[in-house]
Amino acid sequence: MSRLNEDNVRIALETIARYPKARSAMIPLLHLAQQQDGYVTNEAMAHIGELVGATSAEVFGTATFYEMFKFKPVGKYLINICATMSCALMGAEQLMHHAERRLGIKAGATTPDGLFTLEHAECQAACTEAPTLQANYRYRFHVTPATFDALIDDLANGRLDAEIPPHGTVARIRQRIPADRVVGPRSPDDVTTAPEWMAVAPTASGGGQ
Repeated sequence: MSRLNEDNVRIALETIARYPKARSAMIPLLHLAQQQDGYVTNEAMAHIGELVGATSAEVFGTATFYEMFKFKPVGKYLINICATMSCALMGAEQLMHHAERRLGIKAGATTPDGLFTLEHAECQAACTEAPTLQANYRYRFHVTPATFDALIDDLANGRLDAEIPPHGTVARIRQRIPADRVVGPRSPDDVTTAPEWMAVAPTASGGGQ
């Protein structure tokens, strides 16, 4: 378990600087911690709290609201099989049984080699493509036992490394804003008027109204 390393502290401080209030950067920093270790450690949550001016309990309370943050080690590839109505009607339960047999584990467990974690998932918002799954939150649609096996083979042999990075990686390219294009954060406490786009255009008064 670890706190954010030196490089990630630098990224964290850059990220915090984009927000008018440091706490607003909490979720990006949680993603950063998960990318570093594959899951969010207790030490990382305490470190994030120090950086944004929050307690580790407040950081944990925020993180636990979101399904994508994990608090114990998971496999390099997290396989989420949707189990809600449309997918269930299209064979998701049978697909999960097949996945358990193929990987040799039950849902909620990780293979002994640390490569795959298998989980049930709630609706993945692709009901017309049922049954669906996600591999590190990258979609696969109309999944059959055969296409599941092919996916596992491709992941295990590195054939999808360019498409599906290790668990915790949100993006391969980090946002960079040129110094001459930075607007700078503005504290909500300094805002006293409505933004211009909310201004109501004057209307002509109608007689008798």
